[in-house]
Amino acid sequence: MRLKLTIAYDGRPYQGWQSQPGGNTVQDHLHEALRAIAKRPVPVQGSGRTDTGVHALGQVAHFDAPEEISMNPRNWVPALNTKLPATIRVMACEEVAPDFHARFSATGKTYHYDINTDPVLPPHRAGLAWHLPQALDPVALADALAVLLGRHDFHAFCAYRGNESPETDYFRTIRRAEASVVESGYRIVFSGDGFLYKMVRMLVGGAVKTAQGRVHPEDFAAWLDQPPGLPRGKCNHCAPADGLYLEEVCYEATLG
Repeated sequence: MRLKLTIAYDGRPYQGWQSQPGGNTVQDHLHEALRAIAKRPVPVQGSGRTDTGVHALGQVAHFDAPEEISMNPRNWVPALNTKLPATIRVMACEEVAPDFHARFSATGKTYHYDINTDPVLPPHRAGLAWHLPQALDPVALADALAVLLGRHDFHAFCAYRGNESPETDYFRTIRRAEASVVESGYRIVFSGDGFLYKMVRMLVGGAVKTAQGRVHPEDFAAWLDQPPGLPRGKCNHCAPADGLYLEEVCYEATLG
């Protein structure tokens, strides 16, 4: 039986999602929880990576339940949560088709990014929002985000892992990019068919610098749709991990 997990976590204590030799990632802790229940290793595949310090409300993963364990899907939720740190929680578990894949079956993702504009960051928000007490122009912020809508080459809005090739596809479709005023600041929401490495953080960083008047709107727009190596440069403004949340992974044709 293949099971789909919906997972929430506070990213502050962990070195991201992807397993690493140090063993302090969200995926590592899930592996250990499953090993404790199944008494043997059980691989877990996530929908994608989140970086150190990035949070999730709706990360998705799947695994194949060992045949000798007859628990129904809903009972896996408390079984796993008793083995996980309090800052990682399985929120839901459901049976899916045998060919479901958390990563390759996904049709899109939604992220949000929180910015706190208070003069002093409240201590209970440390690590959970980007503290940015400087003034932002909300109209300029909205205009910058609107430029990102549609299908574009986002080569200038991503970082490199070192395994890129000339065939790497940098085109992504953004269906939603908007900012709203929330208590003590702003929330920026992005929905799209996929996101490159650190792309959301660089979109936020570039849009914020534009809203502060530090990047000209025409320069921000010019970073889109340029192939590698052109002299127009790239966005070098990467927002911190603190305010980033993976909100939802979509598995239907229509993104939420």
